[in-house]
Amino acid sequence: MTDLHVVEAKPTDAAALVGVIHAAFGARPPLDPPGTALRETVQTVEDAVRSHGGLLARVDGRAAGAMLLAENHGWLDLRRVSVHPRFQHRGVATAMVGCAEEVAAERGLAGVRLVARAELPATLTFWRHRGYLEAGRDGPNIHLGKRLPVEVTAGSVEDTQEVGRRLAKILRAGDLVLLTGELGAGKTTLTQGIGAGLGVRGQVTSPTFVIARAHPSTVGGPPLVHVDAYRLGGVAELDDLDLDTSVDDAVTVVEWGEGLAEGLAEDRLEVVVSRAVGEESTGEAVGGSTGEREGEPDDEFGDDAEDERADVRQVRVVPVGRRWLDVAVRDALAGGLAADVRSVPN
Repeated sequence: MTDLHVVEAKPTDAAALVGVIHAAFGARPPLDPPGTALRETVQTVEDAVRSHGGLLARVDGRAAGAMLLAENHGWLDLRRVSVHPRFQHRGVATAMVGCAEEVAAERGLAGVRLVARAELPATLTFWRHRGYLEAGRDGPNIHLGKRLPVEVTAGSVEDTQEVGRRLAKILRAGDLVLLTGELGAGKTTLTQGIGAGLGVRGQVTSPTFVIARAHPSTVGGPPLVHVDAYRLGGVAELDDLDLDTSVDDAVTVVEWGEGLAEGLAEDRLEVVVSRAVGEESTGEAVGGSTGEREGEPDDEFGDDAEDERADVRQVRVVPVGRRWLDVAVRDALAGGLAADVRSVPN
């Protein structure tokens, strides 16, 4: 059994880090222009670790992986990401990336970025499989990034609606929001906030019994299409809904859309609403084979005012796709919201 550990590097680990960096980058094919990793010395790495930190992976006690960190404009930048050739294919790189995302979340940063070379397709595939997206190119250098999920603790119904209002500020026509959460978790409450933020007409209620509703804008913005995907047989059925507007021209919010509606758009916000830890469910169980659901006419929080935590919800927002790489989702949610807003690792 392999004993793999990843720790935050200390300046005294500089020699071990340099050994991994030189072994890994020295084994790569020649690049034009050549990289600069082999110029690293114990002193330059020690200085880098002292300034911004780094990660050191050990397998069975031996130095196996290295990574230098830097903070720029609210992001965690990764440098000299390397695995010693002796320890390839043991999950070292994946473990270090996971730890780097945890570091970014702990530091309150928006996400993680790095630069990879176009001549190394296997390296690019590794990062893309872990959700990193191309943000730009500079000659042979490909800039990759991943925005971290954002988690909000909303202490009341009003706070949950306010989360929706703040999400609406960053939504535009063609955007897709997938809402998941148990019965009564507050999915429709959050959608009401989105509708209010978009300035749409009509009361936003659970679409359980009509499958979908279109709410036109009263302020010249995009309409809101509110869909319940629970009884839809597939994405194609969305095209058959009798809506007055196209999803390309609207903000579309799909409840119960996880595993079904992702095909609507590569770019989307996946939002999970859940009760705070320790709360009992107030919703009824899912019905029988007809797909009917009891006890959720409006997907509200339930009548449990005597419990001071009855209205506390965790809202997790996961940006997916290139559309969201340049959108400061956490900042949009945090501005003036009376709730705990934080970046979290995947």
